[in-house]
Amino acid sequence: MPRVVGSGARVVDDGHGLTIDELAGNVATKDDRISIAYVRVSSPTAEPWLTLEYDEWMCVLKGRMVLKYDDGRQELEVVSGQTVFIGRGERFKPEFPEGGTEYVPVCLPAFRPDRCIREDAPDSAVSKKLKSLHGAAALEKQAEAKSEVLYHMCQKSLWETAKRNGEAYFPPTFEADGYFTHATAVPSRLIATANHFYQEVAGEWVCLRILRTELLKHGIFVRDEQALPVGKKPVSMEWESWICPHIVGGIPPSAVKDEFPMVRDGPQFLRIEGVTD
Repeated sequence: MPRVVGSGARVVDDGHGLTIDELAGNVATKDDRISIAYVRVSSPTAEPWLTLEYDEWMCVLKGRMVLKYDDGRQELEVVSGQTVFIGRGERFKPEFPEGGTEYVPVCLPAFRPDRCIREDAPDSAVSKKLKSLHGAAALEKQAEAKSEVLYHMCQKSLWETAKRNGEAYFPPTFEADGYFTHATAVPSRLIATANHFYQEVAGEWVCLRILRTELLKHGIFVRDEQALPVGKKPVSMEWESWICPHIVGGIPPSAVKDEFPMVRDGPQFLRIEGVTD
C-alpha cells in the first residue's frame, strides 16, 4: 500500500548559490537503498573533484552543467532535458557555468559522505554539514543493530511441523548459509527481502516476530553483521550498508511472540498483515 516515508531535508547550502534538498535517502527517509535530491544553482559555481562509490544519474531540468573528467583533459556538457550517468569509481568535477540550473540526482545505493570522496578541505562547510547530518543517521543504525525485536520469514508448512514436533525451526539453507538463521530487524525491509530471495519457493509463508532476549535464554546468540547470501542467491548491491541479525542456531517456538501471514500474488510477496500494512 502507498505510504509516506519522510519529507525533504536541506543538506547543502554552500553560500555561493548551490543548494541541495534530499527527498529520499539516509537523511530524508532514513533509507540507504536510494537517494533522490533536488539541486538548485542560482549563480555560477562548481563542486570539487568527486569520486563516487555508488552509481549516480543526474537529470537536468533547467540550465546546463559541465562535467570534467580524465583529470580535466576532457569534459561533457549536459543540457536541460538530458540525463547523464556516472558509474561508481569515476572521478569527475561538476561545474555550473550559469545560474538558473536545476537537476535531480539519483544515487544507488544512497549517498553517504563515506561513499563520496570530495577533494575539498575536510573541514569545509559542506563537508562538515554532510558529516553532521549523516552522523545522526549512523547513530540510528547503531541502535538498529541491537534491536530486541527480530523478524524471520519462512514457509508455513515447515514452521507448523517444528511446532507440532516441539522442535526448533531450522531453515532449509541453514547449513549452506554457515549454520545460522537469517533475520531482519527493520520491518520496512521485509517485503523487498522476500521478493529478492524467496519468490521461487511456492506456497504459504509466515513472518515470525522473535525476541532477542528469549533466544538468549535458550543459549542462542545473534550476530549483527552485513547482509549475507541465502543459499546460492547473492544479496542485492543496494544492501551493502545494512546491518542484519543472524541467529546462531534455530528458532525455538517459545522464542516466537507472534506469527503473521504473508500475502502473495503468484510468486510476488505483497504485504505482511499486521507488520507492513
